[in-house]
Amino acid sequence: MNLPLAGMGVLNTRPVGQAASLTAGLRALGAEPVLFPTLAILPPLDTHTLRQRLATLATYHLAIFVSPTAVERGLAVAGPWPTGLSVAGVGQGSAAALRAAGCENVLAPEDGADSEHLLALPELADLHGRRVLIFRGEGGRELLAETLSARGAQVDYAECYRRGLPESDPAPVCDSWRRGGIQAVTVLSSQGLDNLFTLLKGEDNADLIRTTPLFAPHPRIAEHARGLGVATAIATAPGEAGLLRGLVEYFAHG
Repeated sequence: MNLPLAGMGVLNTRPVGQAASLTAGLRALGAEPVLFPTLAILPPLDTHTLRQRLATLATYHLAIFVSPTAVERGLAVAGPWPTGLSVAGVGQGSAAALRAAGCENVLAPEDGADSEHLLALPELADLHGRRVLIFRGEGGRELLAETLSARGAQVDYAECYRRGLPESDPAPVCDSWRRGGIQAVTVLSSQGLDNLFTLLKGEDNADLIRTTPLFAPHPRIAEHARGLGVATAIATAPGEAGLLRGLVEYFAHG
C-alpha cells in the first residue's frame, strides 16, 4: 500500500491524554509520530469563582465552549445540565465533543474554528437581555466576550482549566531530530508553540524548529510561528483532520 506519509517523522505536541487521535491519524497515513507534549492541562487556580458561576448555571441562556478541553473539563464539574440551557462550540471539534457528551441542538459554525466564525452566526447577532457563560481555560482572547457584550449580552467566564508547561526531557527528541528523524512539526496553539521553544532550551535547538516545516490549523498560529523565525509555517484547515490533510498536500508536492 502506498501511504502518503510513509516513514516520515512528525512531531505531535498535543497534551498527554489528547494525543491519541492525532497519533492514530498520522500512523494511518504511514507517518512515524514523535510524541512531545508542549502543554499540560491543569486545574484552574481560581476555583472559587468557577464554583460561583456553576452554582447559578440555570440562570444563563447560552453556554459557549471554546475547545474540546473546555467541554471535557467544564462538563466534568458542571453537574446536572439545566433544562433549556443552550450550548455552542467555537468549532466543529468542540461541537462534536458536546454531542458525544449527550448535548443536543449544538450551535457551531460549519466552517472555521475560531471566535470570528462563531460570531458570524445569525443566532448570535442580537443577544439583548441574554446571559452567556463562556467555558474556557484561564486567560485567552477576549474577542468573543467583548463582541457578545456589545450585542447586548451579559457575559461571564467559567474558567475550568489552565494551560501550563509540562516537565519534558528534550534530549531524546533533539537527538532524533538532528539525525533526521523529524520532518514536520504540528502545533495546535500559539502557547503550545511558545512552550516548544522553551522546552527545547537554547538557540541551537530552536533552529531545529525554525528549519522544519510547521503545520498549524489556524492562520493566526502560523503567523505567530513566522514571527518566531519559522521559515515554513503552513496554515491548514481547522482541527486534526485539517492538519492531516495539510501534511499530505504539502509533502505530495514537496
